[in-house]
Amino acid sequence: MSAPIDPLVTGWPRPDARPVRLRVSTSAESGLRRGHPWLYAERIQEQSHAGAAGDLAVVFDRKRAFLAVGLFDPHSPIRVRVLRARTPGPIDRAFFAGRVAASLARRRALLDGDTDGYRLIHGESDGLPGFVADRYADTLVVKLYSHAWLPHLATLVEVLLEQQPSARVVLRFARLLSDAPELLRGLHDGRTVVGEPCDGTLVYREHGLRFEVDPVAGQKTGCFLDQRDNRARVGALSRGKRVLNVFAYTGGFSLCAARGGAREVCSVDLSAPALEAARRNFALNADVPGVAEARHETLQGDAFELLAELAAAGRRFDVVVLDPPAFARRRAQVPRALEAYARLASLGLALLEPGGTIVLASCSSPVTPDDFRDAVSRAATRAGRPLRDVEETGHALDHPLDFAESRYLKCLFARA
Repeated sequence: MSAPIDPLVTGWPRPDARPVRLRVSTSAESGLRRGHPWLYAERIQEQSHAGAAGDLAVVFDRKRAFLAVGLFDPHSPIRVRVLRARTPGPIDRAFFAGRVAASLARRRALLDGDTDGYRLIHGESDGLPGFVADRYADTLVVKLYSHAWLPHLATLVEVLLEQQPSARVVLRFARLLSDAPELLRGLHDGRTVVGEPCDGTLVYREHGLRFEVDPVAGQKTGCFLDQRDNRARVGALSRGKRVLNVFAYTGGFSLCAARGGAREVCSVDLSAPALEAARRNFALNADVPGVAEARHETLQGDAFELLAELAAAGRRFDVVVLDPPAFARRRAQVPRALEAYARLASLGLALLEPGGTIVLASCSSPVTPDDFRDAVSRAATRAGRPLRDVEETGHALDHPLDFAESRYLKCLFARA
């Protein structure tokens, strides 16, 4: 029996029984027929009534035939998050239970392994657009990207706990929601809505390694689970190597490199608290062969400045990992982001031993894989270190890519 759900969640006003009826532009009709899960406000041509966040919205085509049904959000440019397209059907508890069950089935290989930190529901790609749920040991972290989910949150939490029993559920909000607290009726980012409040950090396992996570205030839901497979890959190529991990956050790539046999690991980040967490992660795994033996150095400061300083000091590494935060969140920011990736690649290559491995990642959704690869490849060529044996990877298996915009993570492994 799970602990009761927070009354602020269970007492949320129910959606209006009347669905919002919409007619949309021809281009929007085409997108919905292709299965795109978003309907933007500017594509709406007719609307039956104002509607509130979480009301069902039914979209009809120009012949007034059913096209899609989803959750309405008057506070977001994405006015409808589509749940069913082409074929009508109820949006009820059984519907949500089915979507959660299907999501868990896709992740069966993770659920039974030595990892208990993974994504259970990946929003749009799991048929629940704007709704994310991650598990860290016995804690579930639910993150909402739309006000439309608030009236349905109690149902989703109940369903999740039935299928993934847990001691605690923590609620996180995207900035769009946190910036409008008057719409949240007392809820706030980081609130524990089931179980005992989370006081401090938790520990979860990834491929047998122990990691500290802060589900209340950490980035994303506490950790970057999408890089799990890439962290393991860095570990596999680090034996006997000197490894530089830039934008290290809490040291995920660093710890995997050490477990893989790296003799030296250097973690660079702007955040002193993040680097303190990285040191604690190494201490958590001091009993793991390789981790206790590796020399772990932490450097705090601006990555671009520190890379230049390391190069000037004559430092060199066999593996360089560059995993920056998003440089572009909108298309208008893409040109500047590509310049930043190119500069970062040049700085990283200046520290790489000849024949070493460089790992470059981008989580900027508007930056295409082709543009990212071309930008860093051109920078490498200009630096006289052309990339060889380039391999491209992406998200871990619990972050499925079922529509174009879901592919935000690009990761290149190359020799130079």
